[in-house]
Amino acid sequence: STGRGACEGRDIEPSAQIERKERPRRALTNGMDETLPKQAILIVNAGSRRGADLFAEARDKLKAAGVELLDAKKCKTAKSMETAVKSAPKKAPMVIVGGGDGSLSSVVDFFVGTKVVFAFLPLGTANSFARTIGMPLDLDGAIEIIVTGEPRKIDVGCINGDYFLNAAAMGLAPKVADTVPHGLKRRLGRLGYLVWASWSAANFRAFRVKIEDGKRSVRMWATEVRIANGRYHGGIELIENADVKSGEIVIQVVTGRSVLKLGWSYFASATKLKARHQTVREFVAQKFKLSTRPRMRVSIDGEV
Repeated sequence: STGRGACEGRDIEPSAQIERKERPRRALTNGMDETLPKQAILIVNAGSRRGADLFAEARDKLKAAGVELLDAKKCKTAKSMETAVKSAPKKAPMVIVGGGDGSLSSVVDFFVGTKVVFAFLPLGTANSFARTIGMPLDLDGAIEIIVTGEPRKIDVGCINGDYFLNAAAMGLAPKVADTVPHGLKRRLGRLGYLVWASWSAANFRAFRVKIEDGKRSVRMWATEVRIANGRYHGGIELIENADVKSGEIVIQVVTGRSVLKLGWSYFASATKLKARHQTVREFVAQKFKLSTRPRMRVSIDGEV
């Protein structure tokens, strides 16, 4: 996907305030005593992995399923998508955003504090947020949830005033997200990220991180720091203790200076080996302050 990373970069310098915020409404799954609106605006990021190919099909299937689309837009750039979504909550009771994790997180700010339902179609590469909340990854399944489901309230994370849905990261992940060729991830999907991560690891160096939660301060070497609202990162269930309704953020640190250990941590988590918990340290709270040495970039839901 091509979310907010196309417009700006983020660094942890000198420190970042990370916290859990009030739960906005989401058209995700059954569970609340409400029904979803039948009027909506559809906005799709054509730069996401499947956005351009599935826009027309998604529009037609939503209409056929009984959703009255007040407007339907296919945006060619991340900036034009953000502009379109920013004005949409004033025009419809529900906005359906099609794209990857970065696309979704780049526009969630526009829904916080409103009564407009934020629905989505997972059209990206990893679709980690969809996996976190159990949203079907196929188009038909996602549309069925939007048509027959009920709103769910969840938490969102916030870094220095910037909201995100699922997970942020420092370390190797932002380097991969910032440099992976678009064609590679479009053709190979999650495998493309893995191939590029292996290539990028050769020139990567560990960093020092300081984590403060108001009660204690901890310093350590790290190769990756995951700031998690949801369980999935890069399409893999890495932060199993994270819960989008817990009211808390999970900081998961792959400790040490070895890039090989980082690779082992990913493999152990992906294959659910018992040893996976030995490669990380976790911290849980409603609010953190993080600082790093040297200055590190941050990827938010796959976009830097």
